[in-house]
Amino acid sequence: MLHQIILNSLILFSGICILASCSQNAKIESSNGGADTSNPLLQKWEGPYGGIPPFDKVKVAQFKPALEAAMTEDLKEIDSITANTAAPDFENTIAAMERTGQTLMRVQSVYGIWSSNMSDSSFQLVEQEMEPKMAAFSDKIMQNEKLFKRIEAVYNSPDKDKLTPEQQRLTWLYYTNFVRAGAKLDSASKARVSEINQKLAGLFTKFSQNLLADESEQILALENEKDLAGLPASFIEGAAAQAAKRKKGKWVISNTRSSIEPFLTYAENRELREKAWRMFVNRGDNGDAHDNNKVISEILLLRAERAKLLGYQTHAHWRLENSMAKTPERAMELLEKVWKPATAKVREEVKDMQVIADKEGKKITIEPWDYRHYAEKVRKARYDLDQNEVKQYMQLEKMREGMFWMAGELFNFSFTPASNVPVYNPDVRVWEVKNKKTNAHVGLWFFDPYAREGKRSGAWMNAYRDQQKLAGNVTTIVSNNANFIKGKDGEPVLISWEDAVTLFHEFGHALHGLSSDVTYPSLSGTAVVRDYVEFPSQLLEHWLATPEVLQKFALHYKTGQPIPKTLVKKIENASTFNQGFKTTEYLSSALIDMKLHLAGNKPIDPDKFERETLLALGMPKEIVMRHRTPQFAHVFSSDGYSAGYYSYIWSDVLTADAYTAFTEAGGPYDKAVGERLKKYVFSVGNTIDPEIGYRNFRGRDPKIEALMKKRGFAVKYPGK
Repeated sequence: MLHQIILNSLILFSGICILASCSQNAKIESSNGGADTSNPLLQKWEGPYGGIPPFDKVKVAQFKPALEAAMTEDLKEIDSITANTAAPDFENTIAAMERTGQTLMRVQSVYGIWSSNMSDSSFQLVEQEMEPKMAAFSDKIMQNEKLFKRIEAVYNSPDKDKLTPEQQRLTWLYYTNFVRAGAKLDSASKARVSEINQKLAGLFTKFSQNLLADESEQILALENEKDLAGLPASFIEGAAAQAAKRKKGKWVISNTRSSIEPFLTYAENRELREKAWRMFVNRGDNGDAHDNNKVISEILLLRAERAKLLGYQTHAHWRLENSMAKTPERAMELLEKVWKPATAKVREEVKDMQVIADKEGKKITIEPWDYRHYAEKVRKARYDLDQNEVKQYMQLEKMREGMFWMAGELFNFSFTPASNVPVYNPDVRVWEVKNKKTNAHVGLWFFDPYAREGKRSGAWMNAYRDQQKLAGNVTTIVSNNANFIKGKDGEPVLISWEDAVTLFHEFGHALHGLSSDVTYPSLSGTAVVRDYVEFPSQLLEHWLATPEVLQKFALHYKTGQPIPKTLVKKIENASTFNQGFKTTEYLSSALIDMKLHLAGNKPIDPDKFERETLLALGMPKEIVMRHRTPQFAHVFSSDGYSAGYYSYIWSDVLTADAYTAFTEAGGPYDKAVGERLKKYVFSVGNTIDPEIGYRNFRGRDPKIEALMKKRGFAVKYPGK
């Protein structure tokens, strides 16, 4: 199957935001090739809901033999397609490809879950061995000349116009991606591309494991109660729980974003803020066994060489060819258009913070470890908005209920706890999703909200199984994963407003998968181009702030009273506050990503390149990149977001413009606009060009004005 197998070597991103690969339905018939059927990973998914993953039976030792057996089986299935003596047509070639590899899909799905959520030393050994082997396996398919000739024949067939639009799209996707992966190269070039892909797979694994080691092993242990000054009670409880778990100190600040950012925001002890900040921004950059700089240098050179072999000027040109942006130049144009007003806004923000620091008599100059702390003080002074006060109304479980309610209003989905579904960790819970109008089963939603050792940091969505109709009505299984810190047993977990935004964002990815209504699995759900996939998720962030959600679900954790309208108004008034910081820390990462991959085959020292490039850009000294190069998992844990981190701002142009369709109509729950959104965006997967899909929804192409207004830049930079 194209989405899971063929594209893995091209776009797999196993990390921070979206994991929509390595899964498929067990019900499509597959021979198992004489493999060891006692291995639960090789068995069809049995049980309710169209079959469920056997998480309760999986052992790490089973992954290697299961992957090897499944790859062998898949290659036999490919051979049966190429051995067909009938003239190539859509059914015996393209559709036949869609039916292959089902055992491997099931194995890879569980393997990917372990990699992101349950990675220990024994599993990491499996990754180190199997990732290059899986890359080589993908190349055997992509470089299969007989298979490509059949695909090419279908693509060039005079009867192609008789296919349905979805079949035409799928045929185009197969042909295009085979060509882009080197199907037309000579044998020597093919061999070198395959060698590069295998080396990259090993380097991606090494990068990820280095980063996970720094995040897991490095901590800030606190012993004195005075070190807790300024920290919220809920945060202190979580830090105490971490200390008890690790048996170090009285309170432990973990080296993950969910721990570090609130510590930097509220901790009064400036020296400790600096320690925490340096620990976090130097992940993968400590000159030790887990240092990622050499790994990155090798990745960049290999990507540049591969791009040249494939006929592209740079890796960035190769990656963006089939994106909405089309070229790196168009992506850079947008980044640079927003960079100037964003950094100008930073200068204003720093000036305001320095005024407060001076009034306190601190005799300091604002540094990066001060930014969040003093930004919060400016927020309080200017808007009378205390994020600690807001947090009292942001209960994790209530926010989850709010997401469910919103999904019911916009998508007609209902969520009911699912019983008898095995999970890979006791923290994970499962809900069945149904259509409220028809009561039809839609899929399953897994929720894994808490941080733990062996789980990579951040938040993401994953698809365990994609919706499709090729083998009947196959429903999807999706998950949302986060890294919130548990407090005391029985106490609600309180999250920040930003955390709640992220929760809605990732749930938007899940709804994208759950809404899918396509025939072919390779076109299903979130299997869209990189600079479009963030559009549905970023759009869903807007519904958190709607009165309907806040009044029903933003309830005080002690009194149960809804968040006061006066506090909501303060949140609304401050909605563009600190956008200079947020936009600049993001844009700097996106610009570095693009410039690294436009450098071609020039040897690069990542630290030096980052430092000199940011200086040339005029990066404010008070801010660091959201993802510094040695920890940039979006870009270096796979090819997924490489030369593609710009996607978030590209998608946000669509997001801001699309939300105005609701505000111009009857509001955020307008039924007619909601139906168009689901019909033309959320349900169509990759069955149509995203530009056409957006145009069908909006009635026109997107405009940048809404983005600039959303970020508070419209007055000084109206845009075009």
